[in-house]
Amino acid sequence: MPVPSPDATTTHNFVCSPLSKVKHAMIALVHQYQVDNSHRTRVGMTNSQILILCPDQGFGQQLELKISQGTGCQVTWVGDSLEAEALIQAQKVDILILGDGVSVQPRLEEVARYLASYPAIPILLFCDECTEDVALSAMRIGNGGFLLPVQSDEILPAAINAALERREQLKSWAKLEARRNTQSLEKRLSGLEALQRVGRTVTALLDLDEVLTTVVEAAVELTGADEGSLLLLDETSGELYMRAAKNFREEFVRTFRIPVHDTLAGQVIKSAQPLVIDEQTPQKIKTAYLVHNLMYVPLMIHERVIGVLGVDKRQSGPPFTEYHLTLVSALSDYAAIAIENARLFANSEANRVKLETILTRISDGVIVVDQEGRLILINQAAREILRLDATDLSGKLARDTLPNPDLAQIFTRGRSPTPYRTEILLDDGRVMNTQVTPIPEIGWAVTLQDITQLKELDRIKTDFVNTVSHDLRSPLTAILGYVELISRVGPVNPQQDEFISRVKANVHNITALINDLLDLGRIEAGFDAAKEALALEQIIAATVEGLKNRFIEKRQRLSVNVPPGLPKVRGNLIRMRQMLANLLVNAHNYTPEGGSVGVAVRVENGQIILQVSDTGVGIPANDQPYIFNKFYRGSNVLADSSGTGLGLAIVKSIVENHHGRIWVDSVPGLGSTFTVVLPYEPTDGGFRG
Repeated sequence: MPVPSPDATTTHNFVCSPLSKVKHAMIALVHQYQVDNSHRTRVGMTNSQILILCPDQGFGQQLELKISQGTGCQVTWVGDSLEAEALIQAQKVDILILGDGVSVQPRLEEVARYLASYPAIPILLFCDECTEDVALSAMRIGNGGFLLPVQSDEILPAAINAALERREQLKSWAKLEARRNTQSLEKRLSGLEALQRVGRTVTALLDLDEVLTTVVEAAVELTGADEGSLLLLDETSGELYMRAAKNFREEFVRTFRIPVHDTLAGQVIKSAQPLVIDEQTPQKIKTAYLVHNLMYVPLMIHERVIGVLGVDKRQSGPPFTEYHLTLVSALSDYAAIAIENARLFANSEANRVKLETILTRISDGVIVVDQEGRLILINQAAREILRLDATDLSGKLARDTLPNPDLAQIFTRGRSPTPYRTEILLDDGRVMNTQVTPIPEIGWAVTLQDITQLKELDRIKTDFVNTVSHDLRSPLTAILGYVELISRVGPVNPQQDEFISRVKANVHNITALINDLLDLGRIEAGFDAAKEALALEQIIAATVEGLKNRFIEKRQRLSVNVPPGLPKVRGNLIRMRQMLANLLVNAHNYTPEGGSVGVAVRVENGQIILQVSDTGVGIPANDQPYIFNKFYRGSNVLADSSGTGLGLAIVKSIVENHHGRIWVDSVPGLGSTFTVVLPYEPTDGGFRG
């Protein structure tokens, strides 16, 4: 029996009309159906579910018995539409029979409603009043037949069997339609799944050969091609070589080379556009490499073509489609990503090896810890300095692992977010210059540099300076005393008085220089190690008060901006005052009369920032890196300017001794600003930077 059309007006139910012609035609149709199918067995009849909806209980039960005995089907009678609806929704109905008891028009409306909701269920309708108008109405709603009680017992079973056959035809047709309509979707879904597999491969594998081979294999599989290849551009020779392939001989792949000029692949390289060929006559790619169908897609990295991904067919066949082009383009993107990832990984690995080699070979010890103080890296030099064996220490707490108590203390106390320098003494007497540097989002790096010999030289230098300074004090005192006695012996003329004043000034300068040298020696030697919590606003107030007359004499405006409630700093009171006084005196000396000098303090990013600014002569850019060196004087400073050349060197030593930093910003002719950054001491007693 032919597969029916799904048109809504198709007659797929059965009618027995009281009209003579219709009745005889129906009987003839049923008899013909029985003859045509006499050789068939009623397969599935006993498993079919027939639902009778009939308000007339007597008629409904009589019909139920008749159908059950005549067909062997499982028959259910209900008298309520809601109960019938529940059985239909539960998919327990193969045929619906509507009995009498209601006038024709409501029944037709009920048939229309069921057909709209359940078009695959055949509906047989009993009707005692049937006219041609009613029959036409039934045909309009898609139910072109009625079943009327007749004397012949053959009509009812045959009609039911025909309805079941019709239902099977509808189910078969629906499956064919569904399969036909979903083939394209399934094909696209298969393509997406293949792309997903390739995507997982790209992200999971580091072996570039394996990734590119997977890409080429997927391209061949998804397009139905005979062969696939991935060609990359050799930057040195300017030729294309085959990096990965599918269904090519190994020797062919190994020796494959084609120029960019005057080749199809080269055309894609130059245009950065895909190329699709479908020819009856074979196209030459290379000697003995002829194809009928070809697709080349460019591999792009940062808008630069690095190669092509291609598939081809040696024999003429179905052409490649736009869908195939979309898939291969997506695969080419995966290949480009894999190549770029491999390049980045190779560069990263090369840099890692280079850095590891540097860290291994440098003589300075390097220790890196995370933000919890756990060891990330400790190089060979650090192991030798601390006499550690080759045991892997990664992940262990530095304070529990490193044997030196001074070094362990660096990781025990809070760590400053700004770099600072300190010194540690090893058990064997060696002295290590220790630089602690924060690494954002990682932790801290600690470098160890052996300065034992430098410390010894510095000690010798300090001893020499101290000896000379002490030895000079006595004769300088004597010189100054005798100079002051000259005027008491007798009158002196103006020229002699000028000479005496010059001698006094030079003696005072030498004395100040000696005092600065002694102070610098004490600071560098760490003799002022005792520190306490200090109120910076009090230090500023006392220092400014002590120098106020100097600024008044030079008619300079001195401003102080210190907010209330500053956190305390841990430091040495005498040295902190000296540091601030030196900065203010430096600003006073190099600012002309009527100029301005300012002191400002603020708290920022967990640090105290102290700034001393002036409107003086400024410092040339080429002098700024050296102004904190001992005895250095700027190129724009007059020769007769006062100062020992040690003031800023002392300031820098004091700041570093307090784990701080200092720098200068200056524009010649506009003035200078010296910035000091110091860690402060929080109320919990820890160390804060």
